[in-house]
Amino acid sequence: MDLANLNAFIAIAETGSFSGAGERLHLTQPAISKRIAGLEQQLNVRLFDRLGREVGLTEAGRALLPRAYQILNVLDDTRRALTNLTGEVSGRLTLATSHHIGLHRLPPLLREFTRRYPQVALDIQFLDSEVAYEEILHGRAELAVITLAPEPHTLVKATPVWDDPLDFVVAPEHSLISNGAVSLADVAGHPAVFPGGNTFTHHIVQRLFEAQGLTPNIAMSTNYLETIKMMVSIGLAWSVLPRTMLDEQVARIPLPGIQLSRQLGYIVHTERTLSNAARAFMALLDAQIDLPGTPG
Repeated sequence: MDLANLNAFIAIAETGSFSGAGERLHLTQPAISKRIAGLEQQLNVRLFDRLGREVGLTEAGRALLPRAYQILNVLDDTRRALTNLTGEVSGRLTLATSHHIGLHRLPPLLREFTRRYPQVALDIQFLDSEVAYEEILHGRAELAVITLAPEPHTLVKATPVWDDPLDFVVAPEHSLISNGAVSLADVAGHPAVFPGGNTFTHHIVQRLFEAQGLTPNIAMSTNYLETIKMMVSIGLAWSVLPRTMLDEQVARIPLPGIQLSRQLGYIVHTERTLSNAARAFMALLDAQIDLPGTPG
């Protein structure tokens, strides 16, 4: 079975179109169509239904998809296992990370890694933590440094690195600050800007309100913490931000008895052979665990 054809099949299944697959693989649409035609001819089945501009997997296509992932992952695993025998830290390391961690936590580690291991080609993908999680599950990234899921998948090994305290914040002139002592119920009565409903951080904050029988007044949502901070700073709403992001633009709402935090760390697939490069980067991350003076 031609691996290039399998890669084209997976790209179409994931993007939902031949053109999207072509963009991902840097191929023309006719070239993608030719690869799928070859795969369909080899397997003697139709893999996609083409209804106008819509492309969907047939029953055979749905059956092939998990096996296609498995075939490519086994091949990658074999390559890594053989490369690891040399003991060299080289090759390509596909690293997924959230925008927040990539901006606020990783730069010194990345500088140290590239200094120590110049033979490694870093492929850094900036993704929402939840998307990076899926990249690990599907084998498209070898290592992800993200906000850890409250309940990790059984095929994912998660290692906490940083405790990331979260604070309720508003603009410095907001009434929640000027009115003195406030409760979580007081906060719930004001408009909020929240991380997107699909994010791990959203679920952490939502559970706090649910535990007290409260429903936050979510007026807006976005996955980008820098955007949330801007919206808070101009007085549009309150929100919850990592303590490391607080400065004079926003003010912390003191809520007695409430402590909120999330875990930042790295994840790998439990059934994947890790490259020497991934292990070297993990060693740098492990050295940050409980390190005195580490932010957060």
